Amino acid sequence: MNIQKIIDILKSGGIEEQEAKAEVKLLLEKFCNTTVTDIIMGKEIDESQLAVVIQKAQERAQTRKPIQHILGYGYFMGEKFEVSPNTLIPRDETEILVRKSVEIINQNKYKFVMDVGTGTGCIACMIAKLASVKVIGLDISNEALQIALNNASRMNLFNKAIFRKSDIFSNVKDDEKFDMVISNPPYIPLKEKENIQKEVTFDPDLALYTNDDDGLEFYKKIIPSAKRVLNSNAHIALEIGYGQSEAVRELLIENNYENIGIEKDLAGIDRVIFANLK
Repeated sequence: MNIQKIIDILKSGGIEEQEAKAEVKLLLEKFCNTTVTDIIMGKEIDESQLAVVIQKAQERAQTRKPIQHILGYGYFMGEKFEVSPNTLIPRDETEILVRKSVEIINQNKYKFVMDVGTGTGCIACMIAKLASVKVIGLDISNEALQIALNNASRMNLFNKAIFRKSDIFSNVKDDEKFDMVISNPPYIPLKEKENIQKEVTFDPDLALYTNDDDGLEFYKKIIPSAKRVLNSNAHIALEIGYGQSEAVRELLIENNYENIGIEKDLAGIDRVIFANLK
């Protein structure tokens, strides 16, 4: 089999060569249960399976549908997570949010954590895996909650990562208190939708866009209302978009949070903001 032919199909859709090579490996693993090394070593591939790989490569090139949607899963922090058009595909930048949150959790010996807008459950699951805490993931989407539950079950996180339908904190009781609230909320203004990368358009609008002009809609909802569910001296950690750090910092100050810190991503962009409640 000529692997380069499949790489060329992907490249014809504008996918860079290194990315195309990585995606061919994923397609072969998923639809042929084989690896590039197996093929180089002479393993024969069933023609019908190969036809599926070619068809999927053509679909990817022609539509720019994310490879994760074609496979039905994506990788985040070394773990495989089920995804669908009803969930945001886990992004590498969100690893910064998870690792900073785990650091804060361990430093403070926290036990109860909340993930707002859990989606695939990738944040909740990885925090539950990496720290000795119980995490409750909230989401308004029934479809997302089912996928989050599937992911937690596959990772054997029973009673460590659990999920609940809730519009932000609407389904959280007054006597339920948490040591930390974590969220990667929608932060792209809807007006920017027409300029968004093609692959991103396959993610659900509900997980991406805000109805205001500055992308601060959900920070304005989460930051004040989190005080109702947080213990004293608890923390909040939020992923943020480009150019939003100062506005979110001001929201935190206005709402009685202190010791505000920021973590940058690999591009040097402010990506995570965290603080503790006075």
